[in-house]
Amino acid sequence: MLILEDYLLLTLDDETGKTVVGSASREHVAAGALLVELALLGRVDLAGDGEGGRVGRIVVRDTTPTGNDLLDEALDVVRSKEGSKPKTLVPLLAKRRPAERAVAALAGRGVLRRQPGRILGIFPTTRWPAADSRHEDAVRRLLWRVLVDGGRPDERTAALVGILSATGQAGQALAAGGARGAGPVVEGDERWTLRRRADVDRRAQEVAAGSWGSAALKAYLDEVVAAAVVGATVAATTAAVTSG
Repeated sequence: MLILEDYLLLTLDDETGKTVVGSASREHVAAGALLVELALLGRVDLAGDGEGGRVGRIVVRDTTPTGNDLLDEALDVVRSKEGSKPKTLVPLLAKRRPAERAVAALAGRGVLRRQPGRILGIFPTTRWPAADSRHEDAVRRLLWRVLVDGGRPDERTAALVGILSATGQAGQALAAGGARGAGPVVEGDERWTLRRRADVDRRAQEVAAGSWGSAALKAYLDEVVAAAVVGATVAATTAAVTSG
C-alpha cells in the first residue's frame, strides 16, 4: 500500500463511505503524499548546497520506475519540472486526481466497495465503504503504538503521521477506529474523549517535529507537506466561494 492509500483509508468512514476531507483539498494532500513516497524510495530529493543554486528545490535522484502507475506518473512530472519548488509541483499533481484514482484502485482490489447514489435524489455521487478493513486496522494499530504508547516510528510511519498532523487528522483517525470497535480501541472506550484526541494530535506534532529520519529527508517532508496543506487550504476556500 502507498502512504497515499493509507491516508485515504484513514479518512474514509468505513460504514458510510463518506470522506471526512473535501474532495478538492484531498487531491492536494494526495499529491504531497506521492512526493513523500518518491523521496522514501530514493527517487527524488531536495537539492542541497553545491547543486547549482537550487537549494530547496526538488531534484530527481533515480529515474528507475517504481512499478506503481501513480508514483511513476508523479516521477515523470517531477522530471519534466525538475528544479521546481514543492508548492509548484503539488498543484500540478493534484490536477491529475491522484486521490480519486487511488480510491477507485482500492475498490478494484477489493479493499473498498463502490456505492453509487444521489444527493437530494438528483445529483449523482459515489461513496466508498470498506469491503476489507484488515490493512486499515493494521495501520491504526501501528499508529496506536506510536501515538498512544509512545513508540518510535519508522520513516514511513513518521511520514504518514506528519501528513495527519499537518492536516489536523491524527486524533480523528485513531478515534474513527475506536468508533467501530476496530484495532486496539473498543467502542465506548472512555479514553476517546475530546481530550484524548487532543493528546494524540499533540503527540503527532511531536513525532512530526522529531528526529525520526535523516535531516535531509525530514527537511524534504516538511517542505512538501507544508506545500500540500497550503494548496489544500486554497482549494477548499476556492470551492467554498464557488459553491456559495
